[in-house]
Amino acid sequence: MKQLLKAAALSVLMAGTALAQNAEYKGYTLGPDDTVQVIVYGQSEFNVTTRIKADGTIVMPLIGIVQAGGQTNITLAKEITDKLVASGFLKQPLVNIEVGSYVSRSVNVAGNVGAAGIIPLDRPYHALEALLKAGWVRNDGANFVYLRRQGQPERKLDVEQLVRGDANADPLLQPGDTLFVPPAETFFIYGQINSPGMKAILPGMTIRQAIGLSGGVSPSGKADKVGLVRGNGKEVDADPSMKVQNGDVIIIKERLF
Repeated sequence: MKQLLKAAALSVLMAGTALAQNAEYKGYTLGPDDTVQVIVYGQSEFNVTTRIKADGTIVMPLIGIVQAGGQTNITLAKEITDKLVASGFLKQPLVNIEVGSYVSRSVNVAGNVGAAGIIPLDRPYHALEALLKAGWVRNDGANFVYLRRQGQPERKLDVEQLVRGDANADPLLQPGDTLFVPPAETFFIYGQINSPGMKAILPGMTIRQAIGLSGGVSPSGKADKVGLVRGNGKEVDADPSMKVQNGDVIIIKERLF
């Protein structure tokens, strides 16, 4: 199921790439601890690879301190160009800025994903893209993900809605955001069933579907003779059309001959 959702997510992402490219985006905003490589073509004495300091500045050969924080690679290149000209070192310098590491702006992806970790926001990322970059939701992961953003209530995102391409369900991420995929909600099934044990709950799953997922009843069992223990309650007779809830214990009883 998770693999099918991943394939669908990739299709949605590819379909939306052209739209994303047309969206207004002025480039990555540099900040402290990002590294940049400054290249002045034909003038190697000005070239430098450096880390942006906590105050947002870098130091350039001959021209000294340059404010890099809050700039994009394009605006920083213009800033350095203007300083080189104003200082009288060069008349028409050709300056290029390459970002070496994206540190100041990132999001965290944690929980039951393929490769949890820190994702640099080297471009605008939506929740769906970040999950794909983190290896997608594992088979033991839930069908929802929590978005945690400082100063705002935790938001629950539905994975299937993300895959369907619902823009309202797929927020644009901000620096410092965390996406957390919890373990899948599960139920237990045992008794006269071909594949007993703990199973993941699929969206909208009924007891009848849970029986099918578990290989069906054994020859000595009966699909409409089902016991259910929910929470701390006692075992009760269950209708196979009932929805399965997290932590349910389903007991398939023996057929009476």
